[in-house]
Amino acid sequence: MKIDFHTHGKLAKKLPFSREYTDWLFREAKRAGLDALCLTEHFNTLGFSELYRYISGQCDRDGDSLVTEDGFRIFPGMETDILEGGHTLVIGPVECILEMNRRLEPHKEKDRFLPFAQLAEMVGEYPVIFGAGHPYRAGGRIPELPADMLKRFFFLDVNGKDLARDREGTMCQMKALSERLHKPLVAGSDTHQSFQYGCVYNEFERTVNTVQDLSEEIAAGAYRIELSGMLDFKVETAGILKRALKEIDTLGGDYVSVLLKGAEI
Repeated sequence: MKIDFHTHGKLAKKLPFSREYTDWLFREAKRAGLDALCLTEHFNTLGFSELYRYISGQCDRDGDSLVTEDGFRIFPGMETDILEGGHTLVIGPVECILEMNRRLEPHKEKDRFLPFAQLAEMVGEYPVIFGAGHPYRAGGRIPELPADMLKRFFFLDVNGKDLARDREGTMCQMKALSERLHKPLVAGSDTHQSFQYGCVYNEFERTVNTVQDLSEEIAAGAYRIELSGMLDFKVETAGILKRALKEIDTLGGDYVSVLLKGAEI
């Protein structure tokens, strides 16, 4: 099972949810060779619950995953900011993700983010796996958290955007952090659109459908991280497309219509 552990279902946090755009993303992820993804949507994105209600209604439930009509597997998740600076990832059953998101409603503005300790306590109430998102990204302070706090993480995110910027340095930092904390590394593209799919992913020895099985496979090391030979190009191209589509929206155009008409040519 080829799975990307860090993805998004919208072009940008402040843009409205688009069914057509999300459907396109999942089709393109499958075309890129992935079998599954973890949808770690920003916890304070516009239309968070609307996104998951739509996906749940369109997909069949299989364990903790949601499966599209053409067999693509989605593990629900959420990316959450912490007060100290940095992002965390949770992956679990859709009802747990939605409930956590509702509980975080008072903490979605920058000056009201939960401190890590409080977020970790809440996460611990649910059958989810908890990860550190791109720990060395500028503005993040996760590696500086106390050791007892860092132990709350189950995995560490080797992030496609960071690898494209400095592949050798990022891998060196992440391996050192993994060894210091005794926590496994998993790979995520961090994409908001299609070109970035496949830049980095995890190849598991078997297909799983529950978070429990996913965590057991990770703990057993029954997977490997794969980096595309076109990683830098994929991430750069993705960034260009994202900026162009956002500019279309800013100018009053319909970026989804422009994108999908182009895909049909």
